[in-house]
Amino acid sequence: MRVWYLVSVCLVLALVATGCKKEPEPVPEEAVTVKPVLEEPAPEKAASDRKVRGKPALEEPVPEKPALEEASPEKPALEEAVRLNSPSKPAVEETEHFALFMEGKKVGHAIQSRVVADGKVTTTEKVSITISRAAVPVTIDMTETCIETIDGKPLGFEVVQELAAMTMKVAGTVDANDAVNLTTTSMGTEQMSTLEWPSGAVMAEGLRLLQLKKGLKESSTYTAKVFSPGVLQALDAQIRVGAKQNVDLLGRVVALTEVTTILNIPGAGEIVSTSYVDENLRAQKTIMPVAGMQIELVACAKEFALGENDVLEVVEKMFLASPEPLDNLGSVKSITYDLIPTTETSNLIIPSNDNQSVRRLKNGTVIVMVEPVAAPAGARFPYKGRDKAVLEAMKPTRFVQSDHKEIIKLARRAVGRTKDVAEAIKRIEAFVAEYIENKNLSVGYASAVDVAASRQGDCSEFAVLTAAMCRAVGIPAQVVTGVAYVKDFAGLQGFGGHAWTQAYVGGKWVGLDAAFKGTGRGGYDAGHIALAVGNGNPEDFFNLVTTLGQFKIDKVIVNKGQGLK
Repeated sequence: MRVWYLVSVCLVLALVATGCKKEPEPVPEEAVTVKPVLEEPAPEKAASDRKVRGKPALEEPVPEKPALEEASPEKPALEEAVRLNSPSKPAVEETEHFALFMEGKKVGHAIQSRVVADGKVTTTEKVSITISRAAVPVTIDMTETCIETIDGKPLGFEVVQELAAMTMKVAGTVDANDAVNLTTTSMGTEQMSTLEWPSGAVMAEGLRLLQLKKGLKESSTYTAKVFSPGVLQALDAQIRVGAKQNVDLLGRVVALTEVTTILNIPGAGEIVSTSYVDENLRAQKTIMPVAGMQIELVACAKEFALGENDVLEVVEKMFLASPEPLDNLGSVKSITYDLIPTTETSNLIIPSNDNQSVRRLKNGTVIVMVEPVAAPAGARFPYKGRDKAVLEAMKPTRFVQSDHKEIIKLARRAVGRTKDVAEAIKRIEAFVAEYIENKNLSVGYASAVDVAASRQGDCSEFAVLTAAMCRAVGIPAQVVTGVAYVKDFAGLQGFGGHAWTQAYVGGKWVGLDAAFKGTGRGGYDAGHIALAVGNGNPEDFFNLVTTLGQFKIDKVIVNKGQGLK
């Protein structure tokens, strides 16, 4: 059950920005071909009908490097987790491989392993996804390791996210007082923090034991609180056991039991997955809709899982058609959008904020009016108020490292001597628009520190750097994801996935869009529809994944009035 959730985290990172810049330059044909991981050829296959025979899904264990590195004297918080993850005599080891499909095309793989040694259980799950964004291949690799006692008590975990050339690692240990000591490493810089272990939450082994206890009795239901190291949250899951049925596993027909899991994401609704498990409750096939696309994980031979991938272009699939062209958005006062659910089960969660009001009609239609607010004059920074939500938007996070010396240096350089908030955020927006030199779609999702060093990325990189620089000088800021109108992106016209920033100025959240400013559009305008707001961490953006593909824009009403520009 946990692998598909890890897949959804990877997709959040990969799909957050699909329509955020000018039409990209053409890429040579050979540049978009995804090469196989293994040198030996993969089995023949069609894009939507794979047949792989002759090898069981459960493979012989393959020795791999420990997920946690050896501890150093400077890293006492990690020493215990490292010791627990370095068994001297493995008693039990299992490794299973999965092929990952999107829209019928193989786009990656997942690997699960479980090692029991010295009274500890180490579960490692790896996911690799490669998609194409406007003919630019993007690969997201994510590895999650959980260390628990034999009876499922959490001891530690580690998550490694590899996004293009950028890597972020988060390691945590759970002490006797249920405090989680975290170390986040990015670009050679460590960030220490703590959080409280959620009461009653389980990780990989704890969940496995619960599932074994509950069994596979048809129509039975139960709940679990599952801690995800990937997003550092405990999520409520509802699990329902269905009937046993014959399931096609890439040519092998196996009798498996259907298990449906509904995962409740705070502020983002639900993610529903359907798994087909064997008698040992190992999932052999999982189906999950994400952003209007069908995702499948299928157990298979190692050679096929790690073999050649197809090329899946996601930009077109992530675009929403506009009922009419929208021109001169910088001079538009407001736009009202009628959003129509595309399925009967769609429950659209659209946030309201100072720039966007939301109204739901009885027939399910959601009316969204976007009217960008101007930054009030006269406000000073740093912010000295007591609003808890605003204060939260001043803290450094894993992806918005506002306390890093390089971020602080850039922020001070951008704002100069001004102490007026409205002027400062304009300067930061303009600075970031120019600072990121290599504006491309090859970066999956980078942190502010990564962007400051590489000076490359797409709209999500513009957004996290803008937010981090605002916070670095005491201006509350958040990262926003949603859709934004583009007149021509890779031949498409409409609304594509996008990320931008909002800063708190004189009691109002003011929109900033350094990515659009950097391409000559002017910045934030009424052509933006927000779907999620947060601190720049992947878990903040699940509403983008659960909402895209669930609605269409049926009508727009443009109030030309007087815009911000």
